[in-house]
Amino acid sequence: MALLLRTLGRQGVCLSRPHYHVLYRHAAPMGTTAKEEMNKFWAKNSRLNRPMSPHITVYKWSIPMAMSITFRGTGLGLSGAISAFAMAALVLPGSYTHYLDLIHSLSVGPLLIGLAKFGIAFPLSYHTYNGIRHLYWDIGKGFKIPEVYRTGYTVIGLSAITSIALALM
Repeated sequence: MALLLRTLGRQGVCLSRPHYHVLYRHAAPMGTTAKEEMNKFWAKNSRLNRPMSPHITVYKWSIPMAMSITFRGTGLGLSGAISAFAMAALVLPGSYTHYLDLIHSLSVGPLLIGLAKFGIAFPLSYHTYNGIRHLYWDIGKGFKIPEVYRTGYTVIGLSAITSIALALM
């Protein structure tokens, strides 16, 4: 207990006389507005000749960066497609077999059907495999750069193989 009180006393916290300045030692002063703070920020950057924050076109593209963007895009696309199909099932007249017969009546070639199957299978398999990769990261493993690239190429390869297999069914 004495050690705890001594430590608290050294940090400026005293139980008999409160020192509230410890709690807000690093707080920004409230006497300025956000606009004034931004003006100070830009004035300081101009005075020190600092460049503006770089845009995405400045960065050198890498596999992990592209995979991260693609993972988010496939997530948005899949959730949008599922929502659209669900709304269509609720709103459109007729049953599933009616619309399946409509698609069969279009008489498209097997190549176009295969490409459509691949176009549906790839985002689903990619998002699934990359989600497993993210779960692996969530347990704290695979953050070294060689492992990030190796698991990235594995996800791309497995996604392509799975998508081709599903398209050939």
